[in-house]
Amino acid sequence: MTRHSKVAYQVMWNRLISVVEEQAQALVRTAFSTSVREAGDLSAGVYDTRGQMLAQAVTGTPGHVNAMADAVAHFIRRIGRENISEGDVYITNDPWEGTGHLHDITMVTPSFHTGSHVGFFACTAHIVDIGGRGFGADAASVYEEGLYIPIMKFADKGSVDETLTRIIRGNVREPDQLIGDIYALANCNEIGHRRLIDMMEEFDLAHLDGIAEFILENSRRATIERIAALPQETAEAEMTMDGFEKPITLKVRVSVEGDKIVSDFTGSSGLDKKGINCPLVYAKAYACYALKVAIAPEIPNNAASLAPFEITAPENTIVNALHPAPVALRHIVGHFVPDVVFNAFDKIVPGLVPAEGAGCLCNFQVSLRPRTDAPAPANARRNEVLTFNSGGSGARPEHDGLNATAFPSGVMTMPIEATEHAGPVIIWRKELRPDSGGAGKTRGGLGQYMEVGAQEGHEFDIQAMFDRVDHPALGRRGGSAGAPTTIAQDDGRAMNGKGKQFVAHGRRVVMAFPGGAGYGDPSERSVELVKHDLARGYISAETAAKDYELSVADIADVQAAVARGDKI
Repeated sequence: MTRHSKVAYQVMWNRLISVVEEQAQALVRTAFSTSVREAGDLSAGVYDTRGQMLAQAVTGTPGHVNAMADAVAHFIRRIGRENISEGDVYITNDPWEGTGHLHDITMVTPSFHTGSHVGFFACTAHIVDIGGRGFGADAASVYEEGLYIPIMKFADKGSVDETLTRIIRGNVREPDQLIGDIYALANCNEIGHRRLIDMMEEFDLAHLDGIAEFILENSRRATIERIAALPQETAEAEMTMDGFEKPITLKVRVSVEGDKIVSDFTGSSGLDKKGINCPLVYAKAYACYALKVAIAPEIPNNAASLAPFEITAPENTIVNALHPAPVALRHIVGHFVPDVVFNAFDKIVPGLVPAEGAGCLCNFQVSLRPRTDAPAPANARRNEVLTFNSGGSGARPEHDGLNATAFPSGVMTMPIEATEHAGPVIIWRKELRPDSGGAGKTRGGLGQYMEVGAQEGHEFDIQAMFDRVDHPALGRRGGSAGAPTTIAQDDGRAMNGKGKQFVAHGRRVVMAFPGGAGYGDPSERSVELVKHDLARGYISAETAAKDYELSVADIADVQAAVARGDKI
């Protein structure tokens, strides 16, 4: 076999990225869970025979992808190289060797070419139900949070383990949905494998050693060059989150040290009694992501471009929860990791990172059942509906924050139609929340309003998974805070930001999701941008006058133009 040129290797690298993107899209098209089909809560990647990630799909979340970067090595160790065979498919939802909680299933498939093992494909998807208490923070240990699947073979040389599938079916509320998702995961790995073999045949490759070396060496060198160009300094930061029953502190010390950046979370809160604890693999995923998007966003994500970011935390702290800590909602803590890292990094390289945003996803799960306070109609049924929603992202130094956009997770907000199709739930309201973005030279992104109820004949439990109720996003360099989260029933009865709560037949839950914070002094915002915000309904006349000092005459002109239908 001939040695390929750098140009040829670059073409192959681009092809690998296309391969894993097709792998991810195959999962989106075939998954049963709306969290995968509609929100893109997944990841996909290709690895060399040592378990090093060579390429990841653009579709997916940093928490899944960056955590999965470490997962394949665990699969190799647990399965044993001598037991890896063509036709195998491996599976786990181990929070500490997968992606952080039991609700994520990771599947790994070895790829063979002409009888030789050449690499692995891996993928992860969030599944709606894994049994136990359901998706929420109420458990006191991981044992209560659902079915645990250790790293094992789902298929051995092409033969599916039917005993395993029966065990899974017997322990979850939505067995057809979950088994369907498992087969979708296996199928997307197979799609990736087929496209890889097509590429290897086209370029006359017997193995991936050459392209792997090219990818990893260039990525490592490019990332280290970016780090070396930074001020070699250290900075600390901390932030406070709502927590479950009491506030949580995240604290980090970020050090730029020549060829690496070290983030040390010593000083962060200890374990929580409820399931909002975060395994280190997930905290690491988001800490790496924050630094990478800050200094090297265009360098493709792989094992080598992630390696210079070292993440440490004392054991059994909120960002390094050990077994058997409850971790179902580890994303709540994990999604705030970038904000606290940015708060420290801003002291080292000012004017680069955004203000704080909504942070964690504004998710809730609705467990519907026939009403129990009176006879239920014959068509009333039990159902689990999970919906992904977002607050606003923080303002950036040169641009406004994004409205109702998930950062740092990157998942999509679910359409109402998809949510209502999943079960007997009704979304009565879903719209942007004016005045929720913090004021600044650049404005924070808006949160949104949502109002949810059930179809006639049903009552439900709602699993709230919110933060920013008592600790809204803080502005940067003079910017104002974003609006906090609120949640209540439609009769005005206040509800908790986290935990399972009963909603009686005929009642609704009214939610306002948080806004991102502003960046810079609001007095420096362009008058034309303030007028535009007022015309679009992003801010009220009161906010335009109070926070941005827009004149009464200008406000009247905007309002008149809107009434006439003029473009502003």
